[in-house]
Amino acid sequence: MISTTRRSTICSRERCDFKVKLKIQIGKRLNGIFSGRRGGEEILEEIEEILITSDFGIEFTGAIVEELRKRVRTYEREDVLSELRNIIREKVAVRPDSSEGPARSSMTAHLIFGVNGTGKTTTAGKLAYRLKNKGRKVLIAAADTFRDAAVEQLLEWAKRAGVPLVRQPQGADPGAVVYDACDAALSRGVEDLIIDTAGRLHNKEHLMEELKKIARILDRKAGSASRRKLLVLDATTGQNAVEQARQFSEYTGVDGIILAKLDSSAKGGVACTVSGILGIPILYAGTGERIEDLADFDIDEYLDILLS
Repeated sequence: MISTTRRSTICSRERCDFKVKLKIQIGKRLNGIFSGRRGGEEILEEIEEILITSDFGIEFTGAIVEELRKRVRTYEREDVLSELRNIIREKVAVRPDSSEGPARSSMTAHLIFGVNGTGKTTTAGKLAYRLKNKGRKVLIAAADTFRDAAVEQLLEWAKRAGVPLVRQPQGADPGAVVYDACDAALSRGVEDLIIDTAGRLHNKEHLMEELKKIARILDRKAGSASRRKLLVLDATTGQNAVEQARQFSEYTGVDGIILAKLDSSAKGGVACTVSGILGIPILYAGTGERIEDLADFDIDEYLDILLS
């Protein structure tokens, strides 16, 4: 059982609770494989099946089980499960200590992207709210000019977060929005510029090239500002999230992942898989519909819940 104090460290404003929102915890299933008289290979096969069906994926599961086979000396429950946790923990990319940017004297531009329907616009609003509550001066750029009502939706989130929005009419060039937003941010002394982009299929080259264009404009206009390229992934998509992250990483680079919709429909393993295979840290997790439901992703707390 995770104490209330420990659980609050993973929750934004101590109000979200991963424990009740993950679809499954695999601890009971793992414990169950030690109840009979199984040999070591049988136990490893059972663990492999449990991990694959919990969205750890075949590739990542294979690496975990192979390492487990090398490390365990006995197949007692405590030894095996302790090593299993250690191996997963070691393979997942570590969250940077300063993942929310440099000191307040410098601006950070947060470029938010991902495929259609992952929750990018909602995430942009939540991140703006989070940074504003840390005392930072925030500006949002509505660079999703293609989807119907996208600008209006982001405007509503900006109002709820209490931060200004730079926008142009639907159908405008998203690069032009980013250009204007950079000028506005620098002239107003903004510390965090959050850029919401249109959803794009990771396997559509022309859409990915457009995202690269936005990134180039940002590089050219943002001057010495720090930049964070943040990929929003839908936790309910399972192993498809790995391929999405791989493609976006190849095209534009990814500095961190925001795992959205980590709720009752998400099995859980995909969080470890994406980070473990590609070496990209997961920075935040969206855990609900409220504006404060954006939690720091803490792998130790996450594994406590998943393996409980």
